[in-house]
Amino acid sequence: MAPILSIKNLSKTFLQNGTKVKVLNNVTFDVQEHEFICIVGQSGCGKSTLLRIIAGLEKPSSGEMLFKGSPIDGPDPKRATMIFQTFALFPWLNVRENIELGLEVLGIPKIRRHALVSHYLKITDLEKFEHSYPSELSGGMKQRVGIARALAVEPEMLLMDEPFSALDALTAQILRQDVLDIWKDTRTPTNTFLMITHLISEAVFMADRVIVLSKRPAKVIGDIPIDIPHPRSEHERDPAFYEISDRIKNLIMTE
Repeated sequence: MAPILSIKNLSKTFLQNGTKVKVLNNVTFDVQEHEFICIVGQSGCGKSTLLRIIAGLEKPSSGEMLFKGSPIDGPDPKRATMIFQTFALFPWLNVRENIELGLEVLGIPKIRRHALVSHYLKITDLEKFEHSYPSELSGGMKQRVGIARALAVEPEMLLMDEPFSALDALTAQILRQDVLDIWKDTRTPTNTFLMITHLISEAVFMADRVIVLSKRPAKVIGDIPIDIPHPRSEHERDPAFYEISDRIKNLIMTE
């Protein structure tokens, strides 16, 4: 089956203070439809830059990036939307209005916007908070709004840049499972998830496959399938879970 996303020999170089700094070095991997992919690597290796390129927010210096066989030449919310580490909500808009804003920008008719927002409020357990403002919400609830906003556009891919890193441990654990439930939910047409994380255990808990990047300039040094059935546990001493985690850790540490 043809991949939904194909990245071939992707490189990125920035100019910093007159000096060329190479961040990505011939990165190559495919993503199949319905997959949940996590990308891990050392801090500063270029993970977020790679995700921004996939989103169309940055252009690569060289290489090829295809979505369903066509080049990605800019952002397209119907192709992919992104959830950031920070919640990026508009404080003067309530929950419903924050979720609806992207739909309004896309010119979705008002009746359809209302129905979509109501649908994703339900899926993300935000129905009781639709008239609340960001200042009235916890960090976990704010990130739920960000997830609902990204999903309401109904993109084909959801991109996430360390979406749980600003949350406390318990809230992050709950939200990780909720995101997995949304990924598997047949009521949502978005079923291909690509997530950056610095936590190996988080990647093994959530992903079908883990793409391991080297230190900067990043290249792919591992493409690890996670053949552990869901539901998984982050805390039980499952030998398979920890064998894969150690394998990924060793790749990163010894590269």
